[in-house]
Amino acid sequence: MALPARNGASRLDYRAPWWLPGGNLQTIWPALFGRRTWDGPVVYRRERWTTPDADFIDLDWLESAGHRPPPEAPLLVLFHGLEGSSRSHYAEAFADFARSQGLHFAVPHFRGCSGEINLGPRAYHSGDYEEVGWILAGLRQAHPGPVLAVGISLGGNALLRWAAEAGDQARQVVRAVAAVCSPLDLAAGGRAIGRGFNRLVYTGMFLRSMKPKALKKLAQHPGLFDREALLAARDLYAFDNIFTAPLHGFRDTDDYYARASAKPHLQRIRIPALALNAGNDPFVPAASLPRAQEAGAWVTLWQPAEGGHVGFPSGQPRGHVRFMPEQVGRWLLAALP
Repeated sequence: MALPARNGASRLDYRAPWWLPGGNLQTIWPALFGRRTWDGPVVYRRERWTTPDADFIDLDWLESAGHRPPPEAPLLVLFHGLEGSSRSHYAEAFADFARSQGLHFAVPHFRGCSGEINLGPRAYHSGDYEEVGWILAGLRQAHPGPVLAVGISLGGNALLRWAAEAGDQARQVVRAVAAVCSPLDLAAGGRAIGRGFNRLVYTGMFLRSMKPKALKKLAQHPGLFDREALLAARDLYAFDNIFTAPLHGFRDTDDYYARASAKPHLQRIRIPALALNAGNDPFVPAASLPRAQEAGAWVTLWQPAEGGHVGFPSGQPRGHVRFMPEQVGRWLLAALP
């Protein structure tokens, strides 16, 4: 089998603006205040799919005024991060990029992330590659043009896990994939987010969203897990040990992190794949990032020193978040004939 030509640049030339120093500011400010679009509000059309286990997921399709790409135009699919949605800052920025390039654009929501709790005794997790594969297969069957996929943080790890599991068959579904700021070594990411400032700010933010959803799941399925233990959880490691791991077939958090991490599987990928990680990402320690010899011939690594976690802000105050989607989107488009 011929090895792939590397798509686009082998590195990302990114320098953070002077007024946003450090990984935390480059993470928090863009998510809260960064400009997301050049061409006005992002408008979606929602579509509900029934899953093979009689649950549902919701997909949001870009349908802004004047956006009417031809049916055969490429489809860009975005898998969101932990507790994200089609309204996350990065999702709207990628939607704006797709709009500017005349692409179809869709955001499948992981279960429970579309604003309505799902039905089954499960949610979603970082290694949810079977769900990713089912979604991509459905989109490939429905869409006459080529499909490209990008995953953000958790969604990127799950996407690369799918690409590795699919092997040569992945090319029948998508042309290329990209993972942005994904914790490809979940154990290292779990340790990082559970310490110091990260534990105080980011862990608390996630648990304020995740615990109520878990309690709704318990109301649907009494006895699913220990309610008091979940209420007592103070970090994601404990939450995953009580909820995420056992609900999705893992022995415990350590087993979950070990089996779900994409890093050990990168060399199995057989389609063009990009992994973008900032060296100052508060969630993903630089020491845990894959090296070239660990990535394999089909994987391109972009590891700029700055950018934060899914930030990569640019411009003067208040700044914008279009730089990263532009660069990643163009890399994906370069994989097309």
